[in-house]
Amino acid sequence: MHIHILGICGTFMGGLAALAREDGHKVTGCDENVYPPMSDQLQALGIELVQGWKAEQLDTIKPDMFVIGNVVTRGNELMEAILDAGLPYVSGPQWLAEHVLQGRHVLAVAGTHGKTTTTSMLAWILEHAGLQPGFLVGGVPQNFGVSARLGSGKFFVIEADEYDTAFFDKRSKFVHYRPRTAILNNLEHDHADIFPDLAAIETQFHHLVRTIPRSGRVVVNAREEALQRVLAKGCWSEVQRFGARKEEPGALRARGEPQAFDVLRGSLKVARVDWGLIGEHNQLNALAAIAAAEHAGVAPEVAGQALASFQNVRRRMELRGEVRGIKVYDDFAHHPTAIHTTINGLRRRIAPSERILAIFEPRSNTMKLGTMKALLPWALEEADLAFCNQAGLAWDAKEALLPMGELAIVGADVDALVAEVVKRAKPGDHLLCMSNGGFGGIHTKLLKALA
Repeated sequence: MHIHILGICGTFMGGLAALAREDGHKVTGCDENVYPPMSDQLQALGIELVQGWKAEQLDTIKPDMFVIGNVVTRGNELMEAILDAGLPYVSGPQWLAEHVLQGRHVLAVAGTHGKTTTTSMLAWILEHAGLQPGFLVGGVPQNFGVSARLGSGKFFVIEADEYDTAFFDKRSKFVHYRPRTAILNNLEHDHADIFPDLAAIETQFHHLVRTIPRSGRVVVNAREEALQRVLAKGCWSEVQRFGARKEEPGALRARGEPQAFDVLRGSLKVARVDWGLIGEHNQLNALAAIAAAEHAGVAPEVAGQALASFQNVRRRMELRGEVRGIKVYDDFAHHPTAIHTTINGLRRRIAPSERILAIFEPRSNTMKLGTMKALLPWALEEADLAFCNQAGLAWDAKEALLPMGELAIVGADVDALVAEVVKRAKPGDHLLCMSNGGFGGIHTKLLKALA
């Protein structure tokens, strides 16, 4: 089959393209911005890429099926031509469900935060156990070096996003995946461009729970009230709780610091994790991955051993370089809770005398809308200085950060931000850059300017 993917350079659609190519399909694709690193990865696979949405593509590329990414809207020139011509099209999640996931034991990882990291942990645990899983991750797990592969075993691990499927299918992507094992990691209001409130997202999570068979397992964070409300709407599968703050029969919990801890079921020790990751959030991610892997037949003890060699996903507290004793990190955090958690994790790792300079851009649709701008001072409270990029925002970042006083600096664009940071940075500082995009190459610019 020849498929042509609209929106191929997104992490999900790019991963789907790689899976389709590995499965023997002819794959081509187009996007508004065909750029590295995804463009390089796809071209290395022999996938022809077209720049833009011109309708002329229909005259030169004649696929059996168009696969539509959720970046495509009505009014898109190519999409309108496809509709006018009555050509066959399908959403990315539906194509994946029908051609890759059918007949496999799907392990889906859902939640507002930590999906990519937890999916990567789970895939690595199954790989370490010799199960050769397939996976699709919204990032690049460093243990594998690729974001997606078919695998040769019956298991397939997938990052299960609650964002909508396509312009013609407004259900969350994850309802297409029909998992047998599902992690519900946490739940907050996000994607304010499509969900009016938290209750609307809870409804979508319950739709996911409804697709899990009675022989399946729902792995749920015991600390999250929103997830308890989701399960209260109805659950027909085994529930494995994790993260309870005190002993709870059957539930998994951690004892010890995030970098070295025992995994307990009730009062019984079932595993040990000793690794290089920081932060309580990663400790919880590990518990979720261990519980899900157990449903695939991997003993918690073996899962804990696997995590000792787990390398995090790229862009998760990734050290990009050091100049004159100043470290520059890249991190994907963009939601206020993720920003707060990321800074907290770094704070716990460094010496009390060392400073954190938090540099961020509100780039997600939710943050651009200003829905959560009031939470930014709280998100940044453990940083010594905060630097915000104003470019692309319809709201005033200076006003939102007023409670921080002189500790918050706003730049008109990336270059202005770099100048402000370099003016204040000194040896021993940790420059933490946070964005869910490329941030205008700020990491390279900072390293160059500091040198």
